[in-house]
Amino acid sequence: MMRGHLLDRRGGMSGLTGFTLVELLVAMALLSLLMLGMASALRSMAQTEERVDSRLAQTDEFRVATGFLGTVLGQVSVRKTTALLKEGESPYLFVGRPDEMAWLGIMPARHGVGGRTFFRLRLEPIEGVGALVISFLPWDGTSVFPDWSKAQSRVLVHGATSLTLAYEDARRPVPEWVPVWRSLDGLPERVRIDLTTQSGAWPMWIVPMRFLPASQGNRSRFSSGPED
Repeated sequence: MMRGHLLDRRGGMSGLTGFTLVELLVAMALLSLLMLGMASALRSMAQTEERVDSRLAQTDEFRVATGFLGTVLGQVSVRKTTALLKEGESPYLFVGRPDEMAWLGIMPARHGVGGRTFFRLRLEPIEGVGALVISFLPWDGTSVFPDWSKAQSRVLVHGATSLTLAYEDARRPVPEWVPVWRSLDGLPERVRIDLTTQSGAWPMWIVPMRFLPASQGNRSRFSSGPED
């Protein structure tokens, strides 16, 4: 009768043996290293995916922001303001400062009601974080800027930390970029926008300003007016 042992071919006893404690510890250490390597690889893949998603989101945000600004700055009114001007201020319905720009232009119908609209571009805090915001309000027929607290707003870029605007004065003998628009003779040819976000500096972009023809008439907010 067998009692837990096996006979080898020579009739001797062959005991059943297992791993020693040292061998178990070595195997567990190797397994731990393998699991650590796999976890590190998975974490790196997840971080890479997050960076790719973030870069794609930034690229899409840049495309939308530049596209929208290119559209609304592509139809700018040259109507003059009736507000009392301080010395050095532009007589047009246009404000150009290093950190803010306001103008009268055309809102494309696909972005809202459409027609002539007051616009303002600047940085604003949104839920405690800076953002590049464009505010807009339908033109009411006046030649002064509106109460911006009544305007609608749209965030163009989230997480913006700094904004620097400059305006090209092409009427000088040598075209020059100026930080504040004070010309009495017209509006800038182009606007330069330098924007920095929490993720770093955006590519500088330059937006041409195209002016509404004066021949469209002055019948409603959907026309440009003879002074435009």
